Amino acid sequence: MNVQAKLRDLGLDVSRETWGQLEAYVEILLKWQKAINLIGPATIDDIWSRHILDSAQVVPHLPEGAKRLADLGAGAGFPGLVLAALRPDLDVILIESDARKAAFLGEAGRRMALIKQPKIVIGRIEAVAPAQADVLTARALAPLGTLLSWAERHRSDPAICLFHKGKDWQVELTEAQRGWDITLHPFPSATDRDAVLLRIGDYRPRDNPGAADIRDRQSKGRRR
Repeated sequence: MNVQAKLRDLGLDVSRETWGQLEAYVEILLKWQKAINLIGPATIDDIWSRHILDSAQVVPHLPEGAKRLADLGAGAGFPGLVLAALRPDLDVILIESDARKAAFLGEAGRRMALIKQPKIVIGRIEAVAPAQADVLTARALAPLGTLLSWAERHRSDPAICLFHKGKDWQVELTEAQRGWDITLHPFPSATDRDAVLLRIGDYRPRDNPGAADIRDRQSKGRRR
């Protein structure tokens, strides 16, 4: 796959400097991958499509005037570090509970020589200081209901969430709607015909009996 052509299809004219930053990112990721598991081994040979392009597709959906983006459970830096390279005007916060992955994120940002270095926050999403972000992202992290619970305390007013979701996203949405009223739009993924990018605007807890219990169970899901 010609990733540069696909980026242009997304309306992204990536400069030589930015492309070099992405190449530096991939280089250091592959180096660290030998010591800690940052990405699935089966995706290494297709890293530019499966991870870089998949992350970059968020950019066209960023609201005009957005200033601060928080990537929840940043892991290997997808999409957070990619967005920091493609949108250097943003203040990017990477929240990650694994100290080794947080160390990688810091080193990767330095090697990329980003115009604005992301802020690395080490700790659980539900425990660290609120990010007060205009945009919240998450990729391969947790079920939708759990993401909404975690994101609620980190969003400004107004804010949007942009969540990568796989083929079971509709099942996740049905479950999440038991506890939340959600305004969203699913966009087809640029890299996986079964996946979507969920753009979530306003959402709020449902008042129906039992909804609080559902949200509490969701918030205790996978944590990063």
